[in-house]
Amino acid sequence: MSVKVIVIIPAFNEEDSIVQTVKNIKAVTHIDYIVVNDGSTDQTRILLDENGFNHMDLPINLGIGGAMQTGYQYALDHGYDYAIQLDADGQHNPSDLVNLIEEIRETDYDMIIGSRFLEKSAYRGSLPRRIGIYYFYRFIHLLTRMKITDPTSGYRIVNRKVIESFSKYYPTDYPEVEVLVKLARRNFKIKEIKVEMNQRQGGKSSITPKKSIYYMFKVTYISLVRSVF
Repeated sequence: MSVKVIVIIPAFNEEDSIVQTVKNIKAVTHIDYIVVNDGSTDQTRILLDENGFNHMDLPINLGIGGAMQTGYQYALDHGYDYAIQLDADGQHNPSDLVNLIEEIRETDYDMIIGSRFLEKSAYRGSLPRRIGIYYFYRFIHLLTRMKITDPTSGYRIVNRKVIESFSKYYPTDYPEVEVLVKLARRNFKIKEIKVEMNQRQGGKSSITPKKSIYYMFKVTYISLVRSVF
């Protein structure tokens, strides 16, 4: 039975990488994609138009959460069975798309996460980033008893049930950990598989040390409150 799969690519000021990212996806697979241009102020929109890439333009910057919720609503409206989140900066290897799709089709899991740490890989993040990832690994395990080695990974595929849920509500910023806790507490099934991470193709990460600290406190607070009420 054929299924409909779409790749959702949230993009904010990714003029250095967005063209190559989309071309790389098209080079390895024929599945659909949608770039959600999240109110970019650089040349991202112009490049998307010039290359004829399938995209939506948000009039203002909503953040990763707003962009992804828009993408999930698009996937729901157009009848997709599965939706994959993929970063616009080129770090996610499109070669892993097929593995994500096969894994969720052949199992009864609701979300499959592409993990950099499930097995040994070439990825080497900064020490603060690795500390943050380990913190959230322990935090999620404490709240849900679920072991997720790469809780901040944005490379993930979800099924129709999760698409419907995310189209109704998705955290506005730094959503990756929060949605894992939410799904786990609602008895959705989550699994990880190994993926490889490329170097960023351009631009710079929006995650600064100060934002990382804010991220840890915000997600911890919200997740704890929601686990009580």
